[in-house]
Amino acid sequence: MAAPEDVAPLPAEGLAAALRPFGESRLLPRAAYVDQAVFDWEQGHFFRGGWMCVGRSEDVVDVGDQRAESVGGTGVFLVRGEDRRLRAFANTCRHRGHELLPCGESRNLHVVVCPYHSWSYRLDGSLRNAPRFDEWSTFAPEENGLIELPAEEFHGLVFVAASGHASPLREHLAGLDALVAPYEPERLRVGADHDYVVEANWKVVIENYQECYHCPMIHPELCAVSPPRSGENYPVPDAQTNTNTGAWVGGWMALREGADTMSLSGKSDGTVLRGLGARGRREIVYLVVFPNVLLSLHPDYVMTHLLTPLGPGRTRVRCSWSFSPEDLERPEFDPSYASDFWDITNRQDFSACESVQRGLASDHWVPGQLAPDEDGVYQFVTMVARAYRGTTVMAGSLPGP
Repeated sequence: MAAPEDVAPLPAEGLAAALRPFGESRLLPRAAYVDQAVFDWEQGHFFRGGWMCVGRSEDVVDVGDQRAESVGGTGVFLVRGEDRRLRAFANTCRHRGHELLPCGESRNLHVVVCPYHSWSYRLDGSLRNAPRFDEWSTFAPEENGLIELPAEEFHGLVFVAASGHASPLREHLAGLDALVAPYEPERLRVGADHDYVVEANWKVVIENYQECYHCPMIHPELCAVSPPRSGENYPVPDAQTNTNTGAWVGGWMALREGADTMSLSGKSDGTVLRGLGARGRREIVYLVVFPNVLLSLHPDYVMTHLLTPLGPGRTRVRCSWSFSPEDLERPEFDPSYASDFWDITNRQDFSACESVQRGLASDHWVPGQLAPDEDGVYQFVTMVARAYRGTTVMAGSLPGP
């Protein structure tokens, strides 16, 4: 049984309703989307307490590259060392706690310098110099290095465990490599990016991403190049195969005949990614990596949404489009064929999410039943509901409680 502090402040009967078999289940309790206490619990258990994606490897690709990000309300400091290893540290000087770098900012230096009192550190986190502390015989430099946090890279994405402890990332992402590897995201480079602030809970954004039941109503551009009911979701694991045991869910959709990619014309200005077979050239893979990555794999580019919850009803979404380096080297290449299409689609989605959030704020809303086309939402909701109960975050076992 989970300890009380490991269980979210939500009604047990509401979580039980969310975990009923598909076709009988309900959405998460209202408080999961609007309550500050639940949000605070999520920050500690989902975002600080486990693996969270903080950016792309190319953000800190060169020796001396440094960047600070916020993870669950706490700062982490990323740096690429002389040995080319990426490390993460608590974004706090060991002297008086000043931030090493404001969150969201980057720089390149071959030393880490605190801007408050000039304490400096090597790129491996060890203390380099503490001005005038040589006058204290009791001061031990070897005990005053930066506090290192677990950090790993996965196909060009950087994950950090801000709590300082987590199960291996390979367990968190178990079963995902086979789907992602053919697209070689680590080889691609960002050609366009947009930053959004959505007035909706982060789970509302993900639930919307996990279904196309809404597509005929609000996405005419998407429906023109990809039939809304053309694909299916990847199954959750079962007791026999024990597959897809990582903390992710997703599915795929097909392109219409005559369409080459997701763009306003259906045509691509890029080139097909070199690792794809015939199937990969005709479908789009949509993945949710818990808690904050939406990864969309296209025949000619990869779109990444990174979610940062700002409050119970507010979420920052950083969206980037990555292409093959050969495409980006062509003077005539224009990534807007992809980014324009998805900016329109994103804004349609986010407008709907904001309307959902306003509806959820009503005292009269009660969790609704899911439609047959919302099995992807069911997969995500049950994963979250189990985690609220204090169990390991993963895609889950057989449907049901």
